[in-house]
Amino acid sequence: MWKVLKYALMAGALIALSPQARAATPADTLVIAKQIDDIISFDPAEAYELSGIEILANIYDRIMRFEPTDVTTLVGGAAESVTVSDDGKTFTFKIRAGQKFASGNPLTAADAAFSLQRVIKLEKTPVFLLSQLGWTKDNIDAMVTAPDDATLKVTIAADFAPSLVYALLSSVVGSVVDMKVAMEHEADGDLGNAWLKTNSAGSGAYVVKSWTPNDSVVLEANPNYRGGPAKLARVVIRHVPEASAQRLLLEKGDVDIARNLTPDQITSIQGNADIKVTSIPEALLYYIGLNFKTKELQDVRVRQALRYLVDYDGMANSFLKGSEQVHQSFWASGFWASYDENPYTFDPAKAKALLAEAGYPDGFSIDLDAPNFAPFTNMAQSVQSTMAQGGIKVNIVSAEMKPLLTKYRAREHQMLMVYWGPDYMDPHTNADGFATNTNNADDATAKPLAWRNSWDAPDVTAMTAAAARERDEATRKQMYLDLQKKVLDEGPYIIMFQSTSQRAERANVLGFVQGSSADVTYYNLTTK
Repeated sequence: MWKVLKYALMAGALIALSPQARAATPADTLVIAKQIDDIISFDPAEAYELSGIEILANIYDRIMRFEPTDVTTLVGGAAESVTVSDDGKTFTFKIRAGQKFASGNPLTAADAAFSLQRVIKLEKTPVFLLSQLGWTKDNIDAMVTAPDDATLKVTIAADFAPSLVYALLSSVVGSVVDMKVAMEHEADGDLGNAWLKTNSAGSGAYVVKSWTPNDSVVLEANPNYRGGPAKLARVVIRHVPEASAQRLLLEKGDVDIARNLTPDQITSIQGNADIKVTSIPEALLYYIGLNFKTKELQDVRVRQALRYLVDYDGMANSFLKGSEQVHQSFWASGFWASYDENPYTFDPAKAKALLAEAGYPDGFSIDLDAPNFAPFTNMAQSVQSTMAQGGIKVNIVSAEMKPLLTKYRAREHQMLMVYWGPDYMDPHTNADGFATNTNNADDATAKPLAWRNSWDAPDVTAMTAAAARERDEATRKQMYLDLQKKVLDEGPYIIMFQSTSQRAERANVLGFVQGSSADVTYYNLTTK
């Protein structure tokens, strides 16, 4: 108890002290300044926001995963090997021997089966990642079983290539939860969900010690991690929404890493010998969702007109320079099967003509929900200014990320600006979000992006399903290219940019692993 209290007091002091009161972070603690108000839950059956997924990658092992030592190769995580039946429907995983959760409980196939089963039974936001395998509440206990402690047997009803199944099990829902700990905290049949929102029951490199929303997350090293104890005993992630505040904290040595500096701030610190900057190509996309519940947005000509009223190059070459590149399709450039053409440019005349054809020669007024921090604030202001040149009067509704996402999930927006990162490295991850909507009812359980924007397009949903089934790689690639073109022209999105992350850190920080997505960002190899 004293040890826990001591760490809590240390973490609290670390967060509370003013910049003038301390000159450097503790030697055994990594302190990160980051915008983290998008965190909603630490339950891997529920979390679906980037900051939460990044933390989950550090507190849970997954059935399949990308190791911190190689974030480009998909390998076994909690499972060391797998065999597949001839019909491609049954996967038999061998669970690594000797693994332990942070609690000290052994990690067995029963825990892995329980973890997959609870995703389906809880029906939270990321359930669609696994339900597409043909799993339901009624069949999940038969489709996912643990014949013994070392064997996880997974049967799918879908006709998916094995590589896609492995990719799905490397996503956040493939996290292995300590069944005993979760069930010790079960309340009203929730399989431990209420408790796991703010706690952890994993076998990853770290354990959640505390989460204070809109303030901080404190992690402590898990001595039972199969990869060995983390290099640093603790990680403190401070919620610092203002990029200028992040820069000041970094320059003073009050944080080790600043994750959300703007391009101009990156430029200004380039000459500081105490700070280094690393650029990381990311699969993160910035886009505007267009809700079909808004009458004007139901017309494809209006949606195309709005795309012509965004000054993509103007933003990319000014306040976004170095951090974003223009990209207009739903799968990021540089990855297999990406569509890299950007047909829309800022063209008010063409936009006005399309709006007139659609019956809106004088334009209309519309709300744009946007996060209240950089770069979204500048992006929203730019969109407001350029859309006005086509007669579109944009009212910016600024909010913190958490209430904005809640509004998005309730389909209560008109236009909403946000970002999106893949759940796993296969184009189906984004296709399934941007192009699949199997139930457009307000009470649907699965809520991918197409549903959030009320886009009911059965033909597009069918195209997505067909691409996922295709075993021939060349044919499958062309199917995804065709799908991206169709969504680009007809879908409820204005996809604008692909991110290049620029991480600023103190010169003594080494080994921080940041891959192309939140799923492959790891803290445990970091040293100072």
